[in-house]
Amino acid sequence: MSGTSFDMIVIGSGPGGYVCAIRAAQLGLTVAVVEKAPTLGGTCLNVGCIPSKALLESSHLYEEIGKGLDAHGIKVAPPVLDLAVMMVRKDRIVTDNVKGVEFLFKKHKIKRFSGEGRIEAPGFVEVATVDGAVRLEGRHIVIATGSESAPLDVLPIDEERILSSTGALRLAKVPARLAVVGAGVIGLELGSVWRRLGAAVTVIEFTGRVLPQQDAEISKQAQRLFARQGMTFRLSTKVTAAALDENGVHLTLEPAGGGAAQILDVDAVLVATGRRPVTRGLGLETLGVALDARGFIAVDAHYATNQPGLYAIGDVIGGPQLAHKAEDEGVALAERLAGQAGHVSYDAVPAVVYTRPEIASVGRTEEELKAAGIAYKSGKFPFSANGRARTLGETDGFVKILADAATDRVLGAHIIGPLAGELIAEIVLGMEFSAAAEDIARTMHAHPGLGEAVREAALDVAGGAIHI
Repeated sequence: MSGTSFDMIVIGSGPGGYVCAIRAAQLGLTVAVVEKAPTLGGTCLNVGCIPSKALLESSHLYEEIGKGLDAHGIKVAPPVLDLAVMMVRKDRIVTDNVKGVEFLFKKHKIKRFSGEGRIEAPGFVEVATVDGAVRLEGRHIVIATGSESAPLDVLPIDEERILSSTGALRLAKVPARLAVVGAGVIGLELGSVWRRLGAAVTVIEFTGRVLPQQDAEISKQAQRLFARQGMTFRLSTKVTAAALDENGVHLTLEPAGGGAAQILDVDAVLVATGRRPVTRGLGLETLGVALDARGFIAVDAHYATNQPGLYAIGDVIGGPQLAHKAEDEGVALAERLAGQAGHVSYDAVPAVVYTRPEIASVGRTEEELKAAGIAYKSGKFPFSANGRARTLGETDGFVKILADAATDRVLGAHIIGPLAGELIAEIVLGMEFSAAAEDIARTMHAHPGLGEAVREAALDVAGGAIHI
């Protein structure tokens, strides 16, 4: 093939796009990736997963040194925050991850084209580069352009006082008063960062609970723990107006169901009310590519759009907006296009909230099982009864496992507690292999370990928990 002709052209280099490209190259396809941003890695590596986790870790250490070492018999002077250095560390981690993707592209001979890609016709992509337009030809074109923060009309983003998640990762100083609009994953993670660093944080949520997609028992426990940490919650509340002046941002709040308005005065606002697909500029309207009612690209079970040779994966097709979900879709698509049998198990997609404590889930919630009329059994075990959690001084939370009442097959699991994001992997693996709760319960776990709480929850499904 020529220098502009490929087996596969991927538009977008986030986790879905770059993983799809690498897997396709491993399987012998010639691959080009079109990326309009200066760096590879998409939202996740540059302004999402990676930088937010860097700040979550740094802010946790800052708070732990200031408040948590006395119980260990360690006396230290109050810590002094150098936010600029913390941000440099965060940026260095981002750069290292981006360089890792660049290395992988070179290793697998993936050709990168820098510029905005537009699909001219099935099999052809035009890239607007700084040196002019380049026309690429590809047997398969994959759209992996991801998502972006969804704005609110009453809160126009300026990235100075009214912030998207991107702006909230780049603040030059800690705001004295921060409002977070949206009590989902992004809002609670970034709200946690700035609360630990000294901001007074008020979380405003339209629904009646935080993390509304989570199991209700997890949501209730999470709100209690975050409130104990110092967050203030205004639930069943909407923002109807915002005024800015030299004294800050003045938000007009009203009850979601109607009622008297109140004013909340803050220094900055983080808008974390969800994300929308990035499809503008791709030429989808001209091609007649079908979209769903929310603007996501419609695909079949094999990620094919209604246009020949055109596919889409990741956030741009909807579903859980998770990097690992996009990665698995990228692998599955690459394998199918290379003649193999790629597959994604959507019943076993883990989700993690990297707050303190962490929150992790997979599969169905109790509310979903009840709504579907599925008879189930529940087993639960608190970290307060786990020896390892006690030694860590992190005893808040619990593990809950839901299993089919007739077959004992694990249908879902929900964890709030230390290293929940790591513990959930065992249950995800079990669900991939159709494990019963008894399978987990009869698997030996090292002592003392946090994983024992998972085993005890599985034992409790049948009423056999040992240590409670």
